[in-house]
Amino acid sequence: MPVFVGIDVSKDFLDLALGEESEVERLPNSAAGVRAVAERIRSVDSQNVVIESTGGYERKVLRALQTAEISVSLVNPWRVRRFGEALGLLAKTDAIDARLLARYARQVAPPPTASRSAESLQLVTYTSRRRQLIAMIVAEKARLENAEAWLRRSIAEVVALLERRVKKIDGLIDEAIARDESLSKNRDLIQSVPCIGPGITRTLLVELPELGTLSRKEVASLVGLAPYARDSGRKQGARRIRSGRHAPRSALYLAALNASRFHPDMKPFYTRLRTNGKPAKVALVAVARKLITSINAIVRDQRPWVTADS
Repeated sequence: MPVFVGIDVSKDFLDLALGEESEVERLPNSAAGVRAVAERIRSVDSQNVVIESTGGYERKVLRALQTAEISVSLVNPWRVRRFGEALGLLAKTDAIDARLLARYARQVAPPPTASRSAESLQLVTYTSRRRQLIAMIVAEKARLENAEAWLRRSIAEVVALLERRVKKIDGLIDEAIARDESLSKNRDLIQSVPCIGPGITRTLLVELPELGTLSRKEVASLVGLAPYARDSGRKQGARRIRSGRHAPRSALYLAALNASRFHPDMKPFYTRLRTNGKPAKVALVAVARKLITSINAIVRDQRPWVTADS
C-alpha cells in the first residue's frame, strides 16, 4: 500500500510520520538528519510527503527531498490546523502534527511543490530582504512626526542608509533576472503593461513563478484576489478575498491604485464599478484581479500588452 508521509518541522527537529498511524521518528533538523529522513522515505512506497511552511526552517528538507526526486508538498499551516480541528484533533504536539500532516496528504492530496533552481531561491532571498528593509524605512519615517531636531537628523541618516541598501538589492535582482533568458523575456512582457513598473515586476517574477501556467481563476485564487461567497440560507453576504500570497497581492494593489487613474483599459473599468455603487476598495481589488489575469495571459501567450480596442 502507498504510504502518505508527514514531517513536522521545527528549528531543531524533524518529526517523521510514515503514515498516519505509524510511530513518529524524531531526527535533528541538520544535514545528517535531512539525509536520514530522505533515506527513510525511500525505504517505503511513499505516495506524497507533506510539510508545513515554518518561516524558513523547512527549506533544507524541502530541497533535499526535491533533489532526491521525492514528491513533496509545502502547505499552509493555517489550513492544516483547520483540517485538524474539523477532525476533532484539538491537542497539539509535534507527533500529533506529523500524523495529521500524513492524513492531510492522503485525504486532501495537495499538489507537489515545484522545485526551484539555486538562482531562483537566491532571488527569493533578495526580495525577502528588500521587504524587510522597506519595513524598516517605513518604521523610521513614522518616527519623524514627533521627533526632536537632533533625532530627525539621526533618522534621516538611517533612512538614507536603508534606501542605499534597497537600491543595491534592486541591482542584484535585476542582474539575476538579466542572466536568465526566460525571466528577462517575461520581465519585458510584464512591463509592457501600463502602470506595472520595475518593482512590481520583480515581485511578480520572483514570488509568482507559476505565472503563465495557471487559468485566470487559479492565478487570482493563488494571489488571494478571488472573492469568496459568504451566503447562508436567505442571507447573501458580501464576497470577500482571503488568504493567498501577500507580497504579489500587495504589489498588485499598489499597481491598481495607479491603473485606476492612468491605465487606458482599467480606468474606465474602475469608473464603471464606482458609478454602479461599488466601494472604492472593492473596485480597486477588482482592478488588481483584472491586472493579474491579464499579466498571466500575456506571459502564457508570450505576447506583449495591447489595448482592448486594438
